[in-house]
Amino acid sequence: MNLLNRRIRGFRLVDLVGVGLLVVVILGVYLAKTMAGDERAEIAKIERQIKAEKARIRLLQAEVAHLEQPGRIERLSVEYLNMEPVTVSREATVEQLMDIARAGPPKKDKAPSAVAAMVNESDATPGVPPPPPPEGRSLRIAEAGR
Repeated sequence: MNLLNRRIRGFRLVDLVGVGLLVVVILGVYLAKTMAGDERAEIAKIERQIKAEKARIRLLQAEVAHLEQPGRIERLSVEYLNMEPVTVSREATVEQLMDIARAGPPKKDKAPSAVAAMVNESDATPGVPPPPPPEGRSLRIAEAGR
């Protein structure tokens, strides 16, 4: 008896092998199609996220363009910081730049810090409110560590 003509429960062995391979191929195609559908859904989701992010980027760029308008910045600096445009007397020419660089930054009056004012009990610290009056006993900060 030939192996290809051998019968199992009335079916030839070749027919059973062919049907088995056909079932395996059908399952493989079904799984590949299902996984491709899942990938397609994932790609669509990511594309929607990219589209939303691009819209957000455009919105933020428009907001930055609005916030960086020179007229708006000038108006806010005058209103809140009491700044004003540079006068002609404060502008320097190209020839004056080397002299300004050699001179260095302008000297400032050194104001005592708030901590130094409290230690020295100085009441004349510019820009710092006076400390509250002591309750009960008066301790200097330098003596508090003793």
